[in-house]
Amino acid sequence: MRQGRGGAAERAIRDELVDPAVLEAYGLAHDQGWLADRALERVLRRERRLFAAERRAASEAVYGLVRWQGQLEWLLGKEGPRAPVPLRYALWLARFGGLPPAAAARRMALSPRSLAALEGAEDRIAAVADPVERLAVEESLPPWIAARFVEELGLPEARELARAMNQRAPLTVRANLLRVSRDELGVRLAAEGMGSAPTAFSPWGLTLDGHQNAFGLRSFREGWFEIQDEGSQLLALALGARPGKVVVDACAGAGGKSLALAMEMHNRGDLHALDSDEGRLSEARRRARRAGVHNLRARVIPAGAQAGAALADLAGKADRVLVDAPCSGLGTLRRKPDARWRLAPEDPARFAALQRELVARFAGLLRPGGRLLYATCAIGRAENEEVAAFVASEVPGMAPLPVAAGLGEERARALGAAGHELHLLPHRHGTDGFYAALFERS
Repeated sequence: MRQGRGGAAERAIRDELVDPAVLEAYGLAHDQGWLADRALERVLRRERRLFAAERRAASEAVYGLVRWQGQLEWLLGKEGPRAPVPLRYALWLARFGGLPPAAAARRMALSPRSLAALEGAEDRIAAVADPVERLAVEESLPPWIAARFVEELGLPEARELARAMNQRAPLTVRANLLRVSRDELGVRLAAEGMGSAPTAFSPWGLTLDGHQNAFGLRSFREGWFEIQDEGSQLLALALGARPGKVVVDACAGAGGKSLALAMEMHNRGDLHALDSDEGRLSEARRRARRAGVHNLRARVIPAGAQAGAALADLAGKADRVLVDAPCSGLGTLRRKPDARWRLAPEDPARFAALQRELVARFAGLLRPGGRLLYATCAIGRAENEEVAAFVASEVPGMAPLPVAAGLGEERARALGAAGHELHLLPHRHGTDGFYAALFERS
């Protein structure tokens, strides 16, 4: 055993139990196309013998394998895409897991020469002549995503962004002010053995520094907080929901931002959580009950041409509309590392067409003087600035409104918000990547 926090003894990691779980979960993701989180959930739910630290080790290894898959395949050369899972794991253990290559090979019952691809790795990567291709290899990105980041930000900042995308995302929660203040939540978490610190920009957030399962805390079960990225919290804040208003969360999903809006409304007024997925709305209703939210009205809105009729009763009545549109998710690669391998170069343009359709549809719900916030967790002009320009020029009666109207002048300046647009990026703000644009109906 080794000493942990406060001198408490920690159990040694049992590699003989962790490794099979890693190989199975990563095999499901790589060979059978499972989402990494779903594969881990399936394996770890069954492996009840694993301690908490061993579960964390397995999770970090699986996500690490997914994250660095591109670089490892590049080092292996033409055999890379066909490399078996144990070899990939041994390579990851040696390159990113802190093991000497010989020890990593023994752990996977491989010949030490099977890891020869690691020899001179840094020099080989540094020798890649094209800077965008080198960035793709260095940070394990598909070349088209590396090129997209460079196009948006320039090479130096694209490198900062890509590096941030390969870091573990912080665990951030939003205090439920319907039940508790942020300071009171921090005290309660400390009593439950979970350290925390206030978020830099959101007035509601805490970043947790403990290793406990936050979902298992009594404070979570009692609705004192929701797990929510700080950037997501800021989008809810930017809409400017207020008590007594009619507010629409047009693409509500499982309700994370809906609950923040209900909190801003002090449970007063009408909050309509709309989505085409009944299963996700059922989760939103369950979360609302735990949070003590009483003004949420969740309902299914069919996709496509039938949506207009289903929305007729809300037309022209909403004071606030949030359109957090389906998108490529390029801003969330820290949390969903496998998304980089699932997306195709044409996906941002495909999503942009859907985004224009959705924002035009839901803008019709606004009354004169009402506000609409268009938002994505994407990075790139096609899904962000170009859709916002479409709203300003093609959607009748929509005029840009400075995001400071919702965020406040001081917070907007601190975030570097320009006019009606807000860009949030991991390497600048510590949040996931988000874009938002605020409009007002005349």
